[in-house]
Parts: sequence; structure tokens; C-alpha cells
Amino acid sequence: MSKTLFIKTYGCQMNVYDSARMVDVMAAHGYRRVSAPASADVVILNTCHIREIASEKLFSELGRLRRHKSERAAAGEDTIIAVAGCVAQAEGGEIVRRAPWVDVVVGPQTYHRLPRLVARARARAAGGLAALVDTEFPLESKFDHLPEESASQGASAYLTVQEGCDKFCAFCVVPYTRGAESSRPVGEVLAEARRMVAAGAREIVLLGQNVNAYHGAFGAGELGLGGLIRRLDAIEGLERIRYTTSHPSDVDDDLVLAHRDVERLMPFLHLPIQSGSDRVLLAMNRRYRRDDYRRTVERLRRARPDLALASDFIVGFPGESDSDFEQTLALVRDVGFAQAYSFKYSPRSGTPAAAAEGQVPDDVKSERLARLQALIGAEQARYNALFVGTVLDVLFDRAGRYAGQVHGRSPHMQSVHLAGPDRLLGTLRPVRITRSGPNSLAGVLHVRDGRREGRSARPVLGGLA
Repeated sequence: MSKTLFIKTYGCQMNVYDSARMVDVMAAHGYRRVSAPASADVVILNTCHIREIASEKLFSELGRLRRHKSERAAAGEDTIIAVAGCVAQAEGGEIVRRAPWVDVVVGPQTYHRLPRLVARARARAAGGLAALVDTEFPLESKFDHLPEESASQGASAYLTVQEGCDKFCAFCVVPYTRGAESSRPVGEVLAEARRMVAAGAREIVLLGQNVNAYHGAFGAGELGLGGLIRRLDAIEGLERIRYTTSHPSDVDDDLVLAHRDVERLMPFLHLPIQSGSDRVLLAMNRRYRRDDYRRTVERLRRARPDLALASDFIVGFPGESDSDFEQTLALVRDVGFAQAYSFKYSPRSGTPAAAAEGQVPDDVKSERLARLQALIGAEQARYNALFVGTVLDVLFDRAGRYAGQVHGRSPHMQSVHLAGPDRLLGTLRPVRITRSGPNSLAGVLHVRDGRREGRSARPVLGGLA
């Protein structure tokens, strides 16, 4: 009888990739993934530590799993509960203290050891021993110990190429939970990408905490992200390339030229700025200023005029004044973002900003966030409206929200849905856009006349076109 595994993923795309690899590691030891914890011999929670609420969500989930574990024990079935990811890395001792029914705590760099940890935990649990905690930063790369073969992720697959961060932004825990910047060798990335394409991937999304800081070993030297993208472009059967998330300071000339030259590199870039105020950016230790960001956007849009730009914003950072916030609003109007994510500043224990003077009251943060999100929403709706009547290639990746509906992504990362059969899933098809909303587009399949339609430059919001 096969053993069963349930895994729940919180947070970023890198955690989605890590969860898929955890499944691969456990599958090599006879574990089969199931869709609910009630039927799982091993339950893994793969956690995110970016926001404080993520930690509290974890402990709420662990409370539910405690009851589940007790019910299975009463039926004579053992359950191993493992906490993985960035909360595990940062708060391993606290997890064991607050949730002593947890059996394994494992960090992002050591999850390749999960089968051994689970086996040891099963034996220890029988003797009433405490949880196993493995949150070290090993000298050897976890990628050297992961199975080569992996389960299909579908039409769009995540591929981690870079981990860690050396930037030490004042608000961020990533350098402490993921470690220093490191990049996988080019040959290793290309080999995994080919396996993903062979398993059905049409699009590969390159992942990294600072993915454009990639510097992978290649022969006697190194390649940056632009060079890696050019080599991925040669893989037969790969239709689309994306990457996330980028740091504005690491957008080099070769990457800009890749946006100009590589047709399969999609015209979408997530480039977080966090604030439009130079004073706040300095306090955040972001290593660039407002005008540096603007110049980077100009370079990218000259290379790829139809580039859709997304960003991140933090409101209410310690010391942020009304004037600072107004500068953020002005930047949003000036640059024009197709998408943006915005959050109230949330102190993370151990980061410099958590102990900084000038903490902004929560009601002020809330009011600023509402204003920023209203502006972002209006800009996004305007951008989406530009596409009504155009034809976009859409990669269909999953069933839609309603019966008989399918969902896909445009080159510009917009959600697109239409009425259509499930056989469209996994295919790249032209769609004529008939309606737009603030968060998605709707359309119908378009029949082309056999000629390949090239790029069509799209209008860009703001004054930096």
C-alpha cells in the first residue's frame, strides 16, 4: 500500500516550485500526493514569511491539523506533520514551542532531506521525542540531491534559477530565511527546462528572489539572465519565457537587449519599486532613487515598446510622511503600471525597520493604501481597455471559474477567459478580446488567415512611453 502526502503552499511562486520538488523527493520514496489532509500519512505546510499574517495563518492551520492528527491516531493511523519554508527557517524554535505536535521543521535549503527526516520523525514520535529541526544552510546545494525527473506542472512551469538576496532591504527577511545570493549553473537550468518541456510545459517562468542578479556558471565563466534567456530560447517546443522577481539595480544592458531580441521572452516585467519617495527609498536601503527607476523603465520601453510593467508598493513605511506618499501616487501616474501589488508595512522581527522610529499608525496606513489601490485599479482598468478589439495569443492553463469556461494568460500577463472546451487547456491560441475589466479580459477564439502575426506595439500608460 502506497504512502500518502498532502502539501499546502503559502506565498510566492518560489514556494510553488519548492512544493513541487518536495512532492518529487517524497515520490521517490513511495509517497503519492493526495488532495486533502484527512487521507495523508504526511502533511507538509510550505510557509511564507513576507508578512506577519502568514505566520498566524500557519499556527491556525496547525491547530486544525492537531485535531486531524488526534482523530487519525484514534483510528490507529500515524500522521507526520512537517513545517517547511521561510517561517520554518525563521521561527523553528517558536513553532516547536507553540505547536509541539509538529514532527519536522525544515528550511528552504534542506527540504531534499525530507524523506530521511520523516522516517526518523516517525520513529521518534513513537517514543514521544520532540520534533526534528533542520534549518541550517548546508554547503552543498539542495539541487544536487533532488530527483532529475519531476511531475508535470502543466502548461506553465516554474523553474528556480537563483535564490537568496544580498541587498538587505530594511523591511525584508529574505536574506535571513533564504541566505546569500546563489545561482544554479546554466547547464543544470537548461537540462531541467528541457525536462519540463518534454513533460508538457509550453511556458517556463524563471524564479529568483533577485532573479536578474543571476550569474550562473557557464564553461570557464558565467552568464547573466539575458544570456540564460537566449539559451532557453533555443529549446524546441518552448513557446514562452518569463522571469520574476527583479531588482531595479540589476537590470543590465544585456537583459534589456534580450527584451528587444528574444521573441519568446514575454512583454511583461515585474519590477518592484516599493516607494516613489527618495527619502523613503534611502531608509528602505533600496540602492536606487526615483529617477534611477524611471531611467530603467525608459531603457526597457525603448527596447520593447509593448512592455507591460508591474510593481510592488509598501505604504506606511516608518517615517513616511504625507509628502512621501504623494510622491508615490505621482510616480504611479507618471510611469503607468499594468498591474501592481500594494501592502501596508508590516514589521518583521529582526529587520532594521521593525525597530525604527516613526512607525506610522495603522489607520493612516489603511487610508493611504485605499487611495493607492484605487489609483492602481483605475490604471489597470484603463490599460486592459486598450486591448478590446485586438487579437492576443493566449496560453490556456486551467479551467475557468464557471462551467464551460477556460482561463489563460496573455503575453502581457493578463487573465483571459472565454467559453470553450477543456481540450483548449495546454494550448496556445489566438483570442479576439471582446470585453475588459479591472482584473481580466474576455474574448472568443480567433481564426487567422495562416499568416504569422508579429508583435503589435501596445499603448503604454503614463508619460514614460
